[in-house]
Parts: sequence; C-alpha cells; structure tokens
Amino acid sequence: MKKIHHINCVKITIPMNDDVIGHCLLIQEDDKLLLIDTGLGIQDVEYPNERLGTELIEAVGFQLNMELTAFRQIEKLGLNPAQVKDCVLSHLDPDHTGGLADFPEARVHVSSEELINFYSENPRYLEKHLAHKPLITEYLVSDQEWFGFEARKIRTSLQTEILLIPLFGHTLGHCGIAIQWEGKWILYVGDAYYLRAELEDSQHPAGELAAARADDNTKRLESMEKIKKFINDHPEIEVFGYHDREEFLRYTAYQLT
Repeated sequence: MKKIHHINCVKITIPMNDDVIGHCLLIQEDDKLLLIDTGLGIQDVEYPNERLGTELIEAVGFQLNMELTAFRQIEKLGLNPAQVKDCVLSHLDPDHTGGLADFPEARVHVSSEELINFYSENPRYLEKHLAHKPLITEYLVSDQEWFGFEARKIRTSLQTEILLIPLFGHTLGHCGIAIQWEGKWILYVGDAYYLRAELEDSQHPAGELAAARADDNTKRLESMEKIKKFINDHPEIEVFGYHDREEFLRYTAYQLT
C-alpha cells in the first residue's frame, strides 16, 4: 500500500483571512509513515502558554484544536502514529515543528542552513519544539540538480525518492520538498509563498505579510521567481504550498494513490 494523505494541521485567523491552513503531507508505504511538516502538536494545544506563549498565539492568530494535530489525524486514518519514522521539514517555524514531539522516535530531516538559523537566537523560532532531542539529519550544499534547482537527496526509511530543494528567503534555510511518486514529480514549496496568487500579483496583501516576516526578502522574491518560471516550464509537475486553502482543496477531493 502506497498513498499520500493531505492533511491540514493548522488553523490561523488573521484580519485578511479567518481560515489560514497548514497543508502537511503524510506518505504511507505499507506500515511505514513519513510526515512532511508537522503543524502544531498535542502539547501546543494542551500547554499553549508554556509551549507557544500568549504573545505568539495572539500575534499569529493560532486557533488551537486537538483534532487538527497530525497525531489525531493519523489515528483517524486508521494508522498507527508510532509508525512515523521520519519528519521532513521545509523549515523550523513553530507552525511546522509543533507536532514533532508527538513522534519522538522519528528522525528529523532539515537543511543545515535552517538548523544553524534555528540555534542563532533568531526570535522567530521556539527551541522548545526540539527539546525532546530528536535525531536530526541535516543536509549540506549539494552538486545534484533537479530541473535546474539544487537538490539534496533525503535519506529516509521509505523507498520514495524525496529531495530538499533550497528556496531560501522566508527563512535562511527554507526548502521546498520534491517527491517522486508513481513516475511523476510533486513539488511542495512550503512557505516560499503564502498564497499562489502572490506569483502573479506583486501587490497582493499576502505578499506584503510574507515580506514582513521574511528573514531575507530579496532571496524570498528570487525564490518566488524561480517557482514561477518552473511552473511555466513544467506544467506537468504539481506545485503547491503550505497555507493556500484552494490548493489544499484540490487534493482533499481525492487522494494520490
């Protein structure tokens, strides 16, 4: 049994949008499971002030819901959360790392630049989200290429080929994730854009928010241009991000098998 499950593990309410999502992927290969980004976790919901802090919750607009956690959704799928052996992360912002503690045996895969940024006292990160001391594999600069992008091959317990694709800017080590699935490729771009509409509208309000939250906005814009060109050059490859609900709904109407 091989399947990709698309799950929403975050709900954020902000003035321009009262239902921002967090589009995570669960890859199933028989009894092995792999998560791509983890949303917020059980401990974030149970102990929000200790784990996230009131200031962050209010500033971001997190709406805490136990049923949205990846752990609970995996259970609802009739699968065993203990079988999650790998978590591949686009970057280490709290809404992507909160669920890690729910899978303490899972190896975490992340770019070396992002791990350095995480421990640089950058205030955007929460070191508590790695306090359970997971095994971490970091990925250095690679000379491998994927459709013109630098590609870093991820070593997991699955047979599915998965690559980290540097798309820096939102954070200093932010990466997209390319997945080879049944003879085709999928590119998940994480937070390289918040909404796909930003690719066509440079004045989109979501883009203004993304610019304000970027560690390096010049690199963020460069990454978006690369994505835009890639979409134009390779319409056969599916591309989607973390926060765009319209993109997410395309996949919840069916599941990739």
